[in-house]
Amino acid sequence: VQLVESGGGLVQPGGSLRLSCVASGFTFSSYAMNWYRQAPGKEREYVAGITSTGGSSFYAESVKGRFTISRDNVKRSVYLQMNSLKPEDTAVYYCRFATSAINDYWGRGTQVTVSS
Repeated sequence: VQLVESGGGLVQPGGSLRLSCVASGFTFSSYAMNWYRQAPGKEREYVAGITSTGGSSFYAESVKGRFTISRDNVKRSVYLQMNSLKPEDTAVYYCRFATSAINDYWGRGTQVTVSS
């Protein structure tokens, strides 16, 4: 299993970024996918999740209404559109695929910095 995130960068408050995660090594279209983030000095936290078909999505309260998760099963990719970014959104963002405590995979992450 391999998960590769991209799309991070430096953006001003109020700006937008779109993160991508390309997956390989498993039947992508059969599984839910999730985004997490870890800010400096803080624990990793859940950001958003999407079901295997993309029919349902879920968000942390802190990002609801600003972030949108989506997926393209043909491209084996999951996306995180982030709008109205705030300095407190600064973190390393990770893509995660898990079916059990043993089958739990993370990408290396992509850095998002929100600063003027």
